[in-house]
Parts: sequence; structure tokens; C-alpha cells
Amino acid sequence: MAHVASIFKLLADPMRLRLLRVLRQDRFNVSELTAILGLAQSGVSRHLGLLKEAALVVEQREAGFVYYRLAEDASGDSRSPLWELLDLQFASTRDGRAVREDNARLQEILRHRKESFDTQGDPRQLVPGRSWAAWARALGHLLPPLDVADIGCGEGYLTLEAARWARTVTGIDRSDDVLERAKSLAARRDIRNVEWKKGDLARLPLRDASVDVALLSQALHHASDPERAIGEAVRILRPGGRLLVLDLKQHEQAWVRARYGHQRLGFSQSELEALLQGGGLVGVRITTGSRKAGDPFTVLIASGVKLDQLPTSNSQLPREARVPRARTQR
Repeated sequence: MAHVASIFKLLADPMRLRLLRVLRQDRFNVSELTAILGLAQSGVSRHLGLLKEAALVVEQREAGFVYYRLAEDASGDSRSPLWELLDLQFASTRDGRAVREDNARLQEILRHRKESFDTQGDPRQLVPGRSWAAWARALGHLLPPLDVADIGCGEGYLTLEAARWARTVTGIDRSDDVLERAKSLAARRDIRNVEWKKGDLARLPLRDASVDVALLSQALHHASDPERAIGEAVRILRPGGRLLVLDLKQHEQAWVRARYGHQRLGFSQSELEALLQGGGLVGVRITTGSRKAGDPFTVLIASGVKLDQLPTSNSQLPREARVPRARTQR
């Protein structure tokens, strides 16, 4: 009875119940659990230690990483009455706000594992010779030398990938701390064709018509004025240059406003199309990035071309923007 009482006392903490609910779905390391639950790493580690002592959670070490998962009797077919009770409780609260937010962050972690250039030490993701980085760099061989601006570059991961195929890249961000980390990463990788500049989406530190490609990757939803941000990106494009936007499709995860500073909860396809066309771009295309069932976040990919002047004929438009001629019936 003392052991049973200690278990129920342990489970009286809501955060430990959230941990068990998350671990019911997959294994995670401490950093991932910190991101999912929004707790300090020390707090997550303390809760995991208590659950481990109670034999509810076990450690699993692989490739230098420490993962936590439920004990075997909790995840197998022969489950104890305790886990049946917890499963009923988890099911009854699945529509709660906190649970939905945990699920959204959990899905983002799983997406990161799947799509990240780094395998995160997970042998299930390790396939020799296959990676998103290799594929992106292979596509770079098909491109001519280009001058690129990565607007809202963050810590520079996309900036440095673009630098592998671009002639020059300018990484722009408003945070000094973020730019310093990006510079350090570039130095470690010995990448020298990148220039880092501090600037805001609404006022870019580049002259008119100075780049061939402007990238806005997961940056537009941070803009207080998306129209002005698009206008600035178009301003710095040379005639014939292209704007490439990767951003979130419209969603309902309001917690990202406080946690990540999102100004907008994504964009609909029609909104993105209107923004690019309103900025004077032609040949606008909108496609959907990777999509996973149950994941509230989907990425939209949008692109458009800047003309040097208004076209006087169909042939002056980029190929993808031309209107097909009507066929004459005989």
C-alpha cells in the first residue's frame, strides 16, 4: 500500500502527468521535452528523475543522446490498471487547450526529426547517402551564380546552405545576438561569401535592385505589416529576380504569439497570392510543403518574378506566367 500511495502522490503533479502523456506517444530527449512542455530544462530533468525512480520511465542511450521512454510494462500489450486509468484520463482531456498546445509542439519536434539536415542521433533516420542537405546542394548545381538575400535569417542555417550555390548571400536579421551566432557558425564552416547585416523586414539595409533572389523563410508571420515586408523584398530584387517565401499556412495555435512572437497565425493561399501580386510580382505560384496528419503546422511555398517594366505582350512574361493561347477549332 505504501508503494501504491507513493505512485499516486507522484502523479498528483500535473506536469508529471503531461510528461507521461507525451512519452506515451514517442521517446524524447530532455531538450525536446523542454521545447514541448515549455519548462526549464532543470525542471524537466527533475521530473524525469522522479518518474525513473518510480520505474514509470526508463533511459535509452543511443549515439551520444539520452532518450526517455515509458517502461516496458507501460507501452506493451499487457498494461496495468494504472495505465488503463491514465489512458482514460488522457483521452478525456485530449481537446483541452494545454493538451492541444503540447500536441502541436510535439508534432513540430517530430517534423524536425524527419526533415532536419541533422539526424538528431536517431538511427531510424540514418540512411547512408540520403539527406535533405544533399538534395538541396544537388539542386544548387542546376542554378547559375546568384546574389541572394536571406531576410530574417535567424541563426543562418538556410543562409549558409544558400551560400554553397550562390555567388554572394546577405543574411539580414534585427537581433545582434542571433547575428553573432550566425557569424560564428559561418566561421566554423569556413564559409566566406556571406555578409551579415542588421535590419528590419520593413526597412532592409540593401540598395534597390541589388539581388537576384530574396528569401523570406518563416519570417513573414513576424511582420507587423506583411505588405510592407513584401514591398521591401521586391524593392531589392533586380529585374527578373525572384522572391521565395516559405511560411506557415493559416492555423489556430494562438500560443505561438507569446512564445515565439508571431504577429500572424499563418496565411491562407489566397492571402499569400494577393501579397505577392500586390507587390508587383508576376508568375506567382503557391504550393504546399510537407504535410503530416495531425500536425497543425503546414508550410506554404510561394514565389514570384519581378519585371523590369509592364509587359506589352504575352511573350514578355516569364514562361510560368503566360496565358495559354486559345486553340482555333477547325
